[in-house]
This record gives sequence, structure tokens and C-alpha cells, in this order.
Amino acid sequence: MSFEETPSAWAQKGATFSDKSARKEFGLTQEEIIQAIQEGKLQYRMNSVFGNPFFRLIRREVEALVDEKYGDHYLKKKQLTHELAEINKELRQLRTQIAGLEHRKAALLESLEQ
Repeated sequence: MSFEETPSAWAQKGATFSDKSARKEFGLTQEEIIQAIQEGKLQYRMNSVFGNPFFRLIRREVEALVDEKYGDHYLKKKQLTHELAEINKELRQLRTQIAGLEHRKAALLESLEQ
């Protein structure tokens, strides 16, 4: 097998996320994340943005930790809640874009009538 056929989780798009995203998406605390890292349940890499350090975590390992700690039902509920929030955010953006286009359309129609 070549390297291209089996990329690691660290190289796959969407396979990793920050500890802040893990806390927000799954309701974990920083202490729970650090404890799981110390117990060897989570792999991590240290990153920083503009001098602010954070842990980069593998998503499937965090999901397994949440499943083990809180149960499968909790994980599914959190994932659905997160997906619903993303959809609502996208809908708000589209509504704003539609309103802008309607305004531009009205301006163009007014210009044509003159």
C-alpha cells in the first residue's frame, strides 16, 4: 500500500479538531480532556495560533471517549444538536444573502423603469 492510500488521521480533512471545539461540540471539560490524554485515551498535538496554544485532537478518539463516558445516546444527541446548529447558521446566512439580492433586484428594476 502506498502512503496516499492510507493517510493518517492527522492528515485527513475533518479528522482532527481543537480541544475548544471538542468542549463546545461534546460538552467535555478541559480537565476531562487532559485526564484522557494522561491516561493515553487521546492522542494530541500541540498547536498555536497567534501565540495561543491549544491541543489538536483526533475526532474519532474524542467520540469514543464521549461514548465510553456518557453512553451512545448522549453522543448521538450532541452530534444531532451540533448539526442542527450548523444548519440554522447556514439558513441565517442564506436569508441574509436573499435579502441582499432582493434589495439589489428592486434597485435594478427601479433603474430599468426610469
